[in-house]
Amino acid sequence: MYDWFSSGILPYAISYILAFVVLLIGSFTDLKTREVPDWVNYGLVIAGIGLNLLFSIIYSSWSFIANSIAGLAIFFCIAYIMFYTGQWGGGDSKMLMGLGAIIGINIFSIKSEFLTGFFINILLAGAAYGLLWSVYLALKNRKKFAKEFKKFLSAKKTARAKYYLLALVAILTAASFFVNDAGIRIMLLSLALVSLLSFYMWIFVKAIENSSMYRLVEPSKLTEGDWIVKDIHFKKEYVCGPKDLGIEKKQIRKLIDLYKRKKIGKVLIKEGIPFVPSFLIAFIITFLLGNPIVWIL
Repeated sequence: MYDWFSSGILPYAISYILAFVVLLIGSFTDLKTREVPDWVNYGLVIAGIGLNLLFSIIYSSWSFIANSIAGLAIFFCIAYIMFYTGQWGGGDSKMLMGLGAIIGINIFSIKSEFLTGFFINILLAGAAYGLLWSVYLALKNRKKFAKEFKKFLSAKKTARAKYYLLALVAILTAASFFVNDAGIRIMLLSLALVSLLSFYMWIFVKAIENSSMYRLVEPSKLTEGDWIVKDIHFKKEYVCGPKDLGIEKKQIRKLIDLYKRKKIGKVLIKEGIPFVPSFLIAFIITFLLGNPIVWIL
């Protein structure tokens, strides 16, 4: 019988299986309720630190706990940046921290690290996932989406920007015919195409937001991290708003109190894309295929 314990594979098997199970749970709750419970994310962080400390004691090697702390610290920094730039919600960011703690990062051989490839795959899989989810929302709310898309496209500012863009595309396309170098010609035509696609992608995203992502809810239905669309004040005192990058529990309690006293009505929130499933996809891709940078190099 294979000796899993003495081979040193057991700690990694436990870590990867636990990470996979938590990602399954997080994906299910994110799709169903648009949030990942704190007990799932914080539980993963605690389990990651605790298990790796235990492995360090059992195997008389501090590399397990050192790698766990390094993974938590590095992914905390990444999660912090992604959250405060508005790219991810609180649940997504905490999940990433938990994965850093449970799997760990060996900072002395970062090129071969699972989490290095995992993060790169998150960016790639996340982009594809986000696009597919947006298309799904557009089809699901096609009438409202079409109305919003036409509204944005016909807006004065958008129309003015479109004329400038078409002029830029025409100049780049015309310039490509006067260049003998094939590489430069391809670069100019690519730049023209990317500029055109980026413009319409921006309108597409704004139309998706307005047609599919805004919802009025009672304050009692709010959860920590929800994005408030408009500033809410009471007696000239600021309560919450979009600049908070996610509402806090004390603000929710304040809103519930004001709603019960009939001082405010329902709150307009912006529902983001449930992003944790893309973490699960990236995890599976990394486990089966590895780091995409390694494929290229």
